Amino acid sequence: MTRLDVAPEASESPLACDGPRALVVEAREVPLGGVRGMEVHRTLPHRALPLVGAWCFLDRFGPQDTLMRVEPHPHIGLQTVTWPIVGEVRHRDAVGSDVVVRPGALNLMTSGAGIAHSEYSVGDDPIPLDALQLWVALPETRRHGGPAFERHENLPILDLGDGADAVVVMGRLGDVVSPATVHTPIVGAELRLPAGSTVRIPLRPGWEHALYGMTGRATAVTGMDAVDADAARRPAPAPEPGTTASVDDSRLLYLGRGRDHIELHSDEGARVFLLGGEPFEADIVMWWNFVGRSHDEIVEAREAWEAHADRFGTVIDHGPERIPAPPLPAVRLKPRRRRA
Repeated sequence: MTRLDVAPEASESPLACDGPRALVVEAREVPLGGVRGMEVHRTLPHRALPLVGAWCFLDRFGPQDTLMRVEPHPHIGLQTVTWPIVGEVRHRDAVGSDVVVRPGALNLMTSGAGIAHSEYSVGDDPIPLDALQLWVALPETRRHGGPAFERHENLPILDLGDGADAVVVMGRLGDVVSPATVHTPIVGAELRLPAGSTVRIPLRPGWEHALYGMTGRATAVTGMDAVDADAARRPAPAPEPGTTASVDDSRLLYLGRGRDHIELHSDEGARVFLLGGEPFEADIVMWWNFVGRSHDEIVEAREAWEAHADRFGTVIDHGPERIPAPPLPAVRLKPRRRRA
C-alpha cells in the first residue's frame, strides 16, 4: 500500500507509557488513487500514538466493491503485513514475487534498505474487497539489509476456550509462535470470538498492546474509562475492576503496558486484531512509504526513487508505470513521538 497523505505531523516530547491505558483511536478516511480511488480508513499512525510496539501503520481498505490498481511504489525500513478479510489481491515485487493474496494467508514483505511492489485486485472489474495492511518498523539490525518476501498459509492457532481461538499471524501469543520472520519482540493475531463467548487473552506485561475491531462487536474489560486519543494529555488513573470499552467498527483500543491479560466478551460474535510488542528501540521518521530515523535519510530515499536507482529494483511483469514520489514539505521532518 502507498500513502498519499504525507503532511508532516507536529512533534512533542515523548511521554513514556509506563502503565495500563484505555485510549480510543478512531479511524480516519484517507485518499488513495484520486476521485475514483478506494475507500481507505487509517488508524495508525495517530498524532497521539505513532507506534504500538514496532507496529507503525494500520490501514483498512474496505469493505467495498472496487477495482484496485496500486502501481509500483517503494518502501524502506519496514515490513508490510497484508491480511485480507474478503477478496483477492495480486502482489508483485522487485524480488520476483508474483502471488495472489487470499484470506487466511499471511503475505509478508520486508523492505530492508529498499524494495518496490504493486497491488492489483484480481480481474478487470470491481470486486468485493476488505483487508488490513500493517507496517512493522525494522530495527537498526535489519533496516539496512536486503529485501525479502514470504507467504504463510497454515498459521498456528491458539485455543482461547469457550469456542474462541486466535490465529497467530506474527510473533508470539501465549505459547504459540508464528513461522513468519520477525526482527523485534512482537505479536499480531486475529482473535475469533463466537456469539456469547467470554475469553481471557494472555498479554506480556512489559509489552504495549492494542485491539482493533474487524467485524462484529466485542467488549474489553479495561479497568478504566476509555478516553479519546485526541483529548488524552494526562496520565491514566489507576485501574478499577469492571470498567469496559467497546472494540468495533475499525476502532483501535490502546491498552498501554503492565497488563498480563485482557478479557473480551462478544454477544454477537466478533473478529478482533491484537497488536503488541516491546516498546520500539528508537523514534522513527515516517514519510510517504518510508520509515527512517532522520530527515536526510528520507530525502536520500526519495531522490533514489525519483532517479530510478537500482536500490528499489524492478517490479516483476511491469513496464514503466510507477507512482512518483510527492514533494517534500517545506520543513524538516521530525520523529513521531507519543503524546499519550
